[in-house]
Amino acid sequence: MADTVVATAANAPRFGTASWKHTAASVCAILLGLIFLISGGWKLVSPLRAGELLEQAQVPAGLGVLGAAALGVLELLAAFLLFVPRFRRWGGLLGSALLLFFIGWIAYYYPVLVGHECSCFPIVKRTVGPGFFIGDAVMLLMGLAAFAWSPRARGWKVPVVAFTALTIAAGASVFAHAALQQNAQVPVPVVVDGKPQNLAVGKVFLFFYDPSCMHCDAASKFMSTLNWGDTRIVAIPTINPQWAASFLHDTKLKASTSLELDKLKKAFPFVDPPFGVALENGRVKETFGQAQFNEPLPAPDLKKLGFVK
Repeated sequence: MADTVVATAANAPRFGTASWKHTAASVCAILLGLIFLISGGWKLVSPLRAGELLEQAQVPAGLGVLGAAALGVLELLAAFLLFVPRFRRWGGLLGSALLLFFIGWIAYYYPVLVGHECSCFPIVKRTVGPGFFIGDAVMLLMGLAAFAWSPRARGWKVPVVAFTALTIAAGASVFAHAALQQNAQVPVPVVVDGKPQNLAVGKVFLFFYDPSCMHCDAASKFMSTLNWGDTRIVAIPTINPQWAASFLHDTKLKASTSLELDKLKKAFPFVDPPFGVALENGRVKETFGQAQFNEPLPAPDLKKLGFVK
């Protein structure tokens, strides 16, 4: 009897410690899984918007949408694995790897991105700075806890099926949003230089800009050096429309001005200027996000489309 009591007492602390770790791992996994669910879900629901934001975060121009889809798939897969107890260890590993990637990316481009909005979530606003690293470090600890204190994972079939399903969903979402963007119709008529005009005839390049934005200023100056031929340029200020005339004068861009921002942005949504839309007979040929206005861009694509010579 005495031996039994001693053995039970000796095992009690180890049981309590294991129970505490299991509870902590579960709580961390669920909280981190919710974060990845929101972040990844938003990327798949709005891949074009998320892709534009990724390109602003130094993802190479043209790869933002692909990056948004890939990250969305991995974040949602991490959320799924974290929510399912028998896969929680893998979820902690994948989640930790993603967070290390995010921390490393922001750290590498920190001089460029500091002070800018992180844009990781559709509602929560986080500015790149010391607080960003603190927040991601906390989430990294949660991922490591879920990995270290969860039981050994088993069975690859379900995660592979989940990954395949998410990949198919991501592809379908990107395709559907791209089709909607390509089929967007320019409003008719649009007031340009104070008069109603039909922008659904011929080649028209819509240039959305912020008159106080240095990036927009540089883009406008570079585009003023291109030979636009018979392409009409319509410039739309996104703020301070009273500065439109002086902006075009200073940058030497030969463009008409439309102040119908709300109407045009509803048809061609974007995040931040500069932003461009190449229209031919009212149909969208291509859109140009902020990252595609870095000299010599967007000249090569505009030449390929026949909008500049």
